[in-house]
Amino acid sequence: MKTLYSLLAALLLLLALGGCMPSTQPATTSTPVTLTVMTHDSFAISQTVVQAFEQENQVKVVFLKSGDAGAALNRAILTRESPEADVFYGVDNTFLSRAIQEGIFEPYTSPLLKDIPDSFKNSLSGMVTPVDYGDVCINYDRAWFASRGLAAPQQLDDLLRPEYGGKEGEGLLVVENPATSSPGLAFLLTTIAQYGEEGYLDYWQALKANGVVVVNDWETAYYTNFSASSGKGAQPMVVSYATSPAAEVIFASNPLSEAPTASITSSGTCFRQIEYAGILKGTPQFDLAQRWIDFMLSPRFQEDLPLQNFVFPVNPTVVLPEEFVKYASVAEEPATLDPVLIANRRDQWIRDWNRVMTQ
Repeated sequence: MKTLYSLLAALLLLLALGGCMPSTQPATTSTPVTLTVMTHDSFAISQTVVQAFEQENQVKVVFLKSGDAGAALNRAILTRESPEADVFYGVDNTFLSRAIQEGIFEPYTSPLLKDIPDSFKNSLSGMVTPVDYGDVCINYDRAWFASRGLAAPQQLDDLLRPEYGGKEGEGLLVVENPATSSPGLAFLLTTIAQYGEEGYLDYWQALKANGVVVVNDWETAYYTNFSASSGKGAQPMVVSYATSPAAEVIFASNPLSEAPTASITSSGTCFRQIEYAGILKGTPQFDLAQRWIDFMLSPRFQEDLPLQNFVFPVNPTVVLPEEFVKYASVAEEPATLDPVLIANRRDQWIRDWNRVMTQ
């Protein structure tokens, strides 16, 4: 028995000494908090910019790309009971009212909004924050028009003149289907703003008679049909962005001293798209989401937008890249429509447009 007690005492001593000894196991590091940002597929930002936010806030930022702007918004709406992200970025003014009506956002007003022009803050309801903007305009092939001694059109009415037309589907202008393309929808809205709900279909009927070409998406319009981008397309005019001439210079295989394309930016010929970010209702990371919204308005983030997304930052103090200053355009008087009217009438406008263009 004495031996048994001795063994037990020795065992207890060893256990006690073991508890005092330093552990040989490596220390475990806690997994950083994740902030998920749902975006459309075309969103891009420099990794160094994202890393700056991550390091400052001890967080990992994950981008959940979810299709085009409309598809991404549908995903956010369908998953609102169990949100897949903390922040949504990329809803524009053509879908803004729907997003707000669906109640997917938590209200938040960033203190940095005080530096943003009022024109970007209309109809926000304290739910979303403007981040960037761009004008959808008609772009044209400068060399094509110069070689024929033909001046580029300056107004929407000019597009109905015979010198800019052709047989049905063989004219000089290619546009995108508004049912499947964001710039296509923007151009449709431009015509509604210009001619009203009573006259826009007559305008499109006249465009059709003058040979306008319709394709499903911007990529096909710009890289297949447009003569300037491929050199082989049949149309010297395309619905694109006022930043496209800058992109032509930046991505040119050989250095260019001037852009081969230009944008028509006369009053009422362009539609301004404004993109917003909002905090998704139900996020467990509300504080971090607020900080991310503030970060998107900061000079560091705003300065990165032009060359990553070919949009203009809403912060007017940001220094623009030289290529933007020289080659990108801003419409001084873009066409505008009430976002609520767009939300209420968009689907009907597209159906009516489709009826006219396919009959």
